[in-house]
Amino acid sequence: MRKSLRRALIVAGAVATVVAVGLTTTTVVNAVSTATEKNRIETYGQTVTVDGRSMNVVVTGTGSEDVVLLPGFGTASPALDFEPLVADLAQDHRVIVVEPFGYGLSDGTDSARTTDNIVDEIHQALQQLEVDSYVLMGHSIAGLYAIEYASRYADEVTAFVGIDTSVPGQPNMDTVFPTGLLAAAKNLGLIRLVAAASGDGLDGLDYDNAAREQMALLSNRNSLTPTYLDEMAHIRINFADAAGTGFPAGLPLLLFVVADNAGNPDWIDLHERQASEVDDGTVIPLDGEHYLHHTHVPEIAEGFREWEADRLLSTE
Repeated sequence: MRKSLRRALIVAGAVATVVAVGLTTTTVVNAVSTATEKNRIETYGQTVTVDGRSMNVVVTGTGSEDVVLLPGFGTASPALDFEPLVADLAQDHRVIVVEPFGYGLSDGTDSARTTDNIVDEIHQALQQLEVDSYVLMGHSIAGLYAIEYASRYADEVTAFVGIDTSVPGQPNMDTVFPTGLLAAAKNLGLIRLVAAASGDGLDGLDYDNAAREQMALLSNRNSLTPTYLDEMAHIRINFADAAGTGFPAGLPLLLFVVADNAGNPDWIDLHERQASEVDDGTVIPLDGEHYLHHTHVPEIAEGFREWEADRLLSTE
């Protein structure tokens, strides 16, 4: 055997050994950490039974109008993620945060993560709470689910408020995600390693250390679970099914939208087109990034209140 080839084989074997030891270490650390973190997760809200499983909801504040908040895809803890916005809105509204299956403290599910199933489960949760008239407010992909929801339960939903919400027909939503590879990466502890290195992105925002710690714990628990991965796999299917659909014409629509979406120059136009298809549609551009409810709570809360007041005056 040539000396150069033998040297290459030795190097390759050494690299393989290092990789194997590294993956073994991250796998063990992930398994141990997952087990110990369970006891550090603090409960909040209340549970309702939907399809024989527990779904977590958080009800805050009082007021003449209810606001139901729905999260964007993969939000580790919707209740904690929305907490600054809830604190503001709850001064004069009753705010209900629904944590769908696979989110926050809710159970996972083996029911397919189709729009139809997700909408039905959320509605069942609200029925358990006897909530039957409300403004639906949602972030990101909740805007896609809300179209079906508002169409199906038009007698309950009084308006929809979007926070940089998804829109049928937006580009690049036909991606086939490598869910099997992602599941393996989580089991090997690689996702935990990447998350620890990248941070939570909440520095300087209105979240205290306790909330940030809990969100990190719930992110480690909920990210890339079977329920999470099934919803990820259904994203392209749910977008395809929603093609050509829109909100009911008579439903008031308020959309807070990122003003400059570098990845999609038509982002504002897509939302303005959506708003133009209803009788009362308003788009409010905000300078910022996708998680506007992290950085623009006053603008969203006050913009919503002003819009509500204008609606009330127009009906008198």
